[in-house]
Amino acid sequence: MGGSALKGVIHAYGQVQGREAAGLIIDGKVEDFVFDTDAPRPGAIYRAKTVRPVKGQGGMFVETPDGSAFLRNAKGLSVGRHILVQVSGYAEAGKATPVTDRLLFKNKYAIVTPGKPGINIARSIKDEDRRVALREVADVFSGHLRGCGVILRSSAATAELGDVQGAIESALDAAFVVLEDTGGSTEKLIEGPDVYEFAYREWPTGTTDGDIEECFESAIAPSSALPGGGKVTVQSTSALVAVDVDTGGDTSPAAGLKANIAAAKDLPRLLRLKGLGGQVVIDFAPMPKKNRRGLEQALQSAFRSDSIETALIGWTKMGLFEMSRKKARPALHEVFK
Repeated sequence: MGGSALKGVIHAYGQVQGREAAGLIIDGKVEDFVFDTDAPRPGAIYRAKTVRPVKGQGGMFVETPDGSAFLRNAKGLSVGRHILVQVSGYAEAGKATPVTDRLLFKNKYAIVTPGKPGINIARSIKDEDRRVALREVADVFSGHLRGCGVILRSSAATAELGDVQGAIESALDAAFVVLEDTGGSTEKLIEGPDVYEFAYREWPTGTTDGDIEECFESAIAPSSALPGGGKVTVQSTSALVAVDVDTGGDTSPAAGLKANIAAAKDLPRLLRLKGLGGQVVIDFAPMPKKNRRGLEQALQSAFRSDSIETALIGWTKMGLFEMSRKKARPALHEVFK
């Protein structure tokens, strides 16, 4: 199912199999689906204790109130120290929760970056008058940043300037409280956003009359229809995520290219809905090799605007396309059996 037939932005809230969930529908298509799990939420901040370095990887296992976590790039840290870390994603099965020591304090309009001073405005905000106005709002805090930086997010483009100022102040207050905490034991200092906070923070404003079950069915369906009668199927295995593009009854080279480009444009949405990351291998529909460059450009354009870090690797000798994607969300098929 693709979502509501209504145009515009629609949010859906409710429970799916006993878990709080939220869905985003834009112009009739389900664009996002998030749900609560039992795992630590990305964005949560802990005072953690270093317990065991990992030789050869430069990482360190740390202890938190919610279990073991793994910090990359931990060179110079000694065992037994208490440090501030933030959950950066979801753990793969049997592995520790990934954390980072590069903290971010994020809300709908602003991000505060401790240790990275400077005021920046999202590149997506093109209007020069608006950029000047936002800069003036941010400059109000320039003498009170205490070594932090401020990033104004793309959502600030249409927000009331007073709301943007309040967002900066709120994010700075949260950062100062955490950074000045001098406690000496492991503790959760900030909880990560639940589905309602995430939706408010990350999604455009819309009505709230969507059907959460409809969003779930769209997210969990293995295949999605493509224009012209084809389909793209996304399935996870223990080793990788496999994507197959099928043109349907039309097997002409033109149909293959059309289906492949449509699948490339839709792939960030499909991976996001299903919470899939790691190694991704795509079996595109047959097409002439001369069209590969155009297809790569379509992939680059599609993932450029996606919020989850994705590296496009390239073609294998068998004609498959490989990419690597950060595991930023829980896998839908692992939580909902």
